[in-house]
Amino acid sequence: METMNLDYNTQQPHLVIPEYGRNIQRMIEYCCTIKERDERNICARAIISVMGQLNPYFKDGEDVRHKLWDHLFIISDFKLDVDSPYPLPSRETFQTKPERVNYPSGNIKYKQYGKTVSDLIEKAKKYAEGDEKEELKRLIAMFMKRAYYTMNKENAVDGMILKHLSELSKGDLEYVLDEGESLNIGSNNNTGNSSSGKYFNKHKHKNNGGSSSHRSNNFKSNSNNKNRNFKKR
Repeated sequence: METMNLDYNTQQPHLVIPEYGRNIQRMIEYCCTIKERDERNICARAIISVMGQLNPYFKDGEDVRHKLWDHLFIISDFKLDVDSPYPLPSRETFQTKPERVNYPSGNIKYKQYGKTVSDLIEKAKKYAEGDEKEELKRLIAMFMKRAYYTMNKENAVDGMILKHLSELSKGDLEYVLDEGESLNIGSNNNTGNSSSGKYFNKHKHKNNGGSSSHRSNNFKSNSNNKNRNFKKR
């Protein structure tokens, strides 16, 4: 019985860019063996065309064409000597690690408010005392309450928010609520207390002809009338 020699992928050469498959890699390896430069250039352009067809999600454009040529040289281990319409890449171009990005750092006492609140407080501290600064302090406090709710998913006491505002501003921004005033942040968590919430609660049962209780009474009345008519017959 004749035995078949099967080539397993684990025994095959490593795929440099698996997205293009083994056949493309073999084409490029063959292209590197072509001695005449003109014929090698024709072969390289044909391979680029096939690589583009294997990736239909690539949109036509200079960036995409440039990327395909770069991949061609990468798969060839930078051994392919052809005339490229783009600057020839080097091995160092793809092996050099990018420079480390220095992220902004700062000591934020209350993380739930974020860096934005700290920046707003520093801006507000430069304002002259007056109505404009008072309104700015109130808006910052409202923003802090919203940020607190977004992070913790629970209501915050106005007194605690104003205390944090004072601490973050190192005592420069002190805001005192008037009697009956609150840091209303909208309908996220205080829907029932807002004017829109009251309107919604008042009218939520009305839909095409009255409330649910009114419709129920009409249904009972119609049922009774039908029963009376049935008995008369």
